[in-house]
Amino acid sequence: MEKLLVSVVIPAFNEGENIELVHEALQNEFAGLSYSWEVVFVNDGSSDDSLKNIRTLANTYPEVKYVSFTRNFGKEAALFAGLESARGEAVIIMDADLQHPPALIPDLLEGYEEGYQQVVAKRNRIGEAKSRSFLSSLYYKTVNRLIQVDLHDGEGDFRLLGRQALEAILTLSEGNRFSKGLFSWIGFEQKTVHFDNVERQNGHSQWSMKQLLEYGIEGIVSFNQRPLRFVMYTGLLIMALSLLYISFIFVMTLIRGVEEPGYFTIISSVLFLGGVQLVSLGVIGEYVGRIYMETKKRPHYLVQESNVERDTYE
Repeated sequence: MEKLLVSVVIPAFNEGENIELVHEALQNEFAGLSYSWEVVFVNDGSSDDSLKNIRTLANTYPEVKYVSFTRNFGKEAALFAGLESARGEAVIIMDADLQHPPALIPDLLEGYEEGYQQVVAKRNRIGEAKSRSFLSSLYYKTVNRLIQVDLHDGEGDFRLLGRQALEAILTLSEGNRFSKGLFSWIGFEQKTVHFDNVERQNGHSQWSMKQLLEYGIEGIVSFNQRPLRFVMYTGLLIMALSLLYISFIFVMTLIRGVEEPGYFTIISSVLFLGGVQLVSLGVIGEYVGRIYMETKKRPHYLVQESNVERDTYE
């Protein structure tokens, strides 16, 4: 009987120190499992020796596949490329920094064998900086009140997708991708596997606070039209208050006659309405910008080299 093929997709950006380590860890795990496997590294325009180390592994081990971009297109594009290249009936998504422990793979596969199309690894925040943990918790509480899918604190890209769930993800071809939301949007019954927070093996995180903030905004805008409705409701409220104020001034003019307008009232009104207009334009601009980028229909990424068959990733 032919063994079930499991694909492990690993996006990598400047993870040269960890490439060999994560491959060795995968070898050790699959050595004790009754599955055939492959690992698909996606080099996202790294400037270190990530590609060199991936090439070395690919020339030595037949299970190592890779796709290398012409430049850095971002983790979402790298993740999409890896999923397109994966041949397995089950696909596991992991980071290259070993914060996603390969030792959890048997638990993920157990969930798949039980019939789940999504088996999600959820980490706790033990050992994480309190400020980061607080901000993450606050973000998830806020975003779940706004967006139309459910996101859970501690659940990220580390998960197993069955072929049916994978095909569903690949049909979602929007340019502005937010995978956490997409995983939730496609549905399918899922199982959650818990694990302790793990510090990265080598190097440092490639995510700056600015990038994290932009990624958070992407999540809110990608699955939510409520900011646009909020702008409309705010406009209606201000218009109603303005009509009440105009009516009040009109009545007072009839009673007391014309008075010199107050400086404070004028300045306050101008500043407040100006602020509302700028915020409204910013919110609308976020959506218009995304529409503009989607209409270009540019590819998610460009491949410089690969040992994967072309028809699997184009």
